[in-house]
Amino acid sequence: MDFTSRYVALGDSFTEGVGDDDPTRPNGVRGWADRVAEQLGAADPGFGYANLAIRGRKIRQILAEQVDAAVALKPTVVSIYAGANDILRPKVDIDDLLVDYDAGIRKLKATGATIVMFTGFDSRGSKIFGTTRGRTAIYNELVRGIAGDHGALLVDYWRFSEYYDWGMWATDRMHMSPAGHANMAKRVLTVLEHDHSIDVPPMTPVPELGRAEALRANARWVREFAGPWVVRRVTGKSSGDGLTPRYPRLTHL
Repeated sequence: MDFTSRYVALGDSFTEGVGDDDPTRPNGVRGWADRVAEQLGAADPGFGYANLAIRGRKIRQILAEQVDAAVALKPTVVSIYAGANDILRPKVDIDDLLVDYDAGIRKLKATGATIVMFTGFDSRGSKIFGTTRGRTAIYNELVRGIAGDHGALLVDYWRFSEYYDWGMWATDRMHMSPAGHANMAKRVLTVLEHDHSIDVPPMTPVPELGRAEALRANARWVREFAGPWVVRRVTGKSSGDGLTPRYPRLTHL
């Protein structure tokens, strides 16, 4: 099929859709990018969508694996968010990474596509991830400059205060919940100035826990999520090992 409009989504778990489980879809997730594609294609039979994002990928992996593949699809719209998995490392040269990121954005912009970029989330509400706040702030300023230089649209995640509600987050505390993904889709469509009919699903209430309950919940989280994450980092493994892009070729959802 010849698609007249082509949206290609690049990135890591954020764009792949982790946290928004859907066993009927590739890799078992849906995510905000699928929701955006559904809205963009609702009244456009010539609309095609590809999602090349894979969880766990860092900036240079995304640039190496996904940018040329996206260019080959001749996109009219590209979204890209890369860097969260780099920022989580205790030692990272953000300035050096963003030089490469800038080159990748330049290559995508040369296709003539509308480019959508993202700032990183302000994790000030998390005692663990809040330690990355300074690195994220530096990343964000560099991203703002790159977006401005290339005329890219910017989804300013850093300023989305609704994500301070834990109901926007999955039980792993690292990825958005279905409500978080639906809300992000609305945010992206607003930046694209595209009408939508997305309803944010009810958020799972997060109960107030007593001290003992909170300690048990935190221990369970370390055992089920944080511990395996650390093991993967130490052993050089990734949650995306063995996975392929959800929609490597253009499709109409």
